[in-house]
Amino acid sequence: MGDKTRVQVSKLKPGRYILIDDEPCRIANITVSSPGKHGSAKARIEAVGIFDGKVRSIVKPTSAEVDVPIIDKKTGQIIAITPDTVQLMDMETYDLFDVPIATGVNEEIKDKLKEGINVEYWETLGRIKIMKLKGESS
Repeated sequence: MGDKTRVQVSKLKPGRYILIDDEPCRIANITVSSPGKHGSAKARIEAVGIFDGKVRSIVKPTSAEVDVPIIDKKTGQIIAITPDTVQLMDMETYDLFDVPIATGVNEEIKDKLKEGINVEYWETLGRIKIMKLKGESS
């Protein structure tokens, strides 16, 4: 938990992930300005938060290093659904944990969740989000 690494800004690409204000975000767009007479090239990074969906942007020199979250993509099974949480069981370790529906479930699949279904969830920086359905269990 809380794993992150450092990557040079010039190595980042759209679709990858970055930490902006300690929030894991998916990079939507990178714009690089050319270096000036006495300056270095700057990159403007626009990204969308994984957990909150907010658009964030930062401007950094391309030679600077930024934090990149390490995201674990795992499979879990929905054990129970309450109005506020989804109880998941990890399919490898069989650990049980609760995921808040408000912030921990992808908007596109909220209505499709039901007990017994396998889902893919992402775990990063001590937070969990259910991202997609894996199919129904028999």
